[in-house]
Amino acid sequence: MSVQNSDRTLSRKQRLQEKQRRQLAVVDTVNKAEAKVRKAEIELAVAVTEAVQVFGDEHAASEGLDMPVEAIRRFLGMARDEAADADDAPDASDGS
Repeated sequence: MSVQNSDRTLSRKQRLQEKQRRQLAVVDTVNKAEAKVRKAEIELAVAVTEAVQVFGDEHAASEGLDMPVEAIRRFLGMARDEAADADDAPDASDGS
């Protein structure tokens, strides 16, 4: 009696369904990772914004954080965009 490979016992349809299931699982994992990265970027943008306020301006923050001014400005823009998006979101407490 010989042992058959389990892939050989699966039908073509079953193999394709399993392949699709694995692909969807990978896509889901990537989507979750991208969401975590985006959240981390927003948190960093908020921290950079606070640092600019503490240091007084972008150039002083750049020196204090050892970060290029262009990066400081990018994070400031991200924080500004996030704040604008939050302002545009409907408030659950207003009853609408």
